[in-house]
Amino acid sequence: MSIITVAGAGVMASALSFPACDNGHEVRLVGTPLDREIIDNCRKNGWHVTLKRKLPDGIRYFQFEEFEDAVRGADLLICGVSSFGVEWFLGEVLPAIPDSLPVLSVTKGMLDTPEGGLISYPEYYESKLPGRRMSLNAIGGPCTSYELADRRHSAVFFCGKDMTVLRRLKSMLETDYYHISLSTDVHGIECAVALKNAYALAVTLAVGMAERECGEGCGLHYNPQAALFGQSIREMRRLLEIFGCPDDNIIPGAGDLYVTIYGGRTRRLGTLLGRGMPFEKAMESLEGVTLESVVIAKRTASALKKRIEKGLASTADFPLLLHVDDIISNGAVVNIPWKSFETEVF
Repeated sequence: MSIITVAGAGVMASALSFPACDNGHEVRLVGTPLDREIIDNCRKNGWHVTLKRKLPDGIRYFQFEEFEDAVRGADLLICGVSSFGVEWFLGEVLPAIPDSLPVLSVTKGMLDTPEGGLISYPEYYESKLPGRRMSLNAIGGPCTSYELADRRHSAVFFCGKDMTVLRRLKSMLETDYYHISLSTDVHGIECAVALKNAYALAVTLAVGMAERECGEGCGLHYNPQAALFGQSIREMRRLLEIFGCPDDNIIPGAGDLYVTIYGGRTRRLGTLLGRGMPFEKAMESLEGVTLESVVIAKRTASALKKRIEKGLASTADFPLLLHVDDIISNGAVVNIPWKSFETEVF
């Protein structure tokens, strides 16, 4: 049995308590300062108010001021913050743990650099902690927290620099329903699964467009969604190439794109925009909802446009991403550039 401390009581990090507990590990769930209600409620009856599931019996719950006790003797620290909590995790959590404690992050996202690059959060943490020799690992791939908590078959990637560490983490968390592949390509895996947020927003525009035409609750129009999905994969592959990621990383990226399209916050935003609601109004209606899709779309477009300015990429190769950025950044109306998706192959 190992001790697994989870910093951040978000839905995905909390869902990981299911395979962890199923494997007999001691799980300690620590809330961020924003998770006080979640932790208080879990202490009462084990009910997670945002995951909407009862967590496994035996979990120990801690508020963040008790973090020192929660991490004492731990064999693994899971980073459970969203991309909006990255700076908090960097400033409050990582300095408080020893280099010998491996970290496994569920945070999906990237940061754009002034030079027009994209870096993953493990790479960012490493750059901000010179002299530290920490094992910074991450999870990528198609897996929703709700289905993981329901023990549905899920296939993900654990990525990190040290395959020996990755194999140990896999042995701790793999179950007969939670299937784990391993990769030392942190940049490629994390870039691919971050891009899916931007393109899931793009594909779900078609859901709202169908409802605008036929009314809410009408039958879904699959042809437009499929066309946008195909264009998304084309652009994601090109982005992976220009950002130095091996082509095979499109596999976890495509899987993650698929699962994100079919539910959750990104689908809600894309549907509202597709119906014709202006971006600012749509954001107001979703107040309080964490929207990773908006963040990654803006950061990816920012990095891409810097490369276009340098002649390292072409506007013509990314019509869908740039249209999404125009909607987000400039309030443009949804007007899918269908003709720009057409190709001639010789």
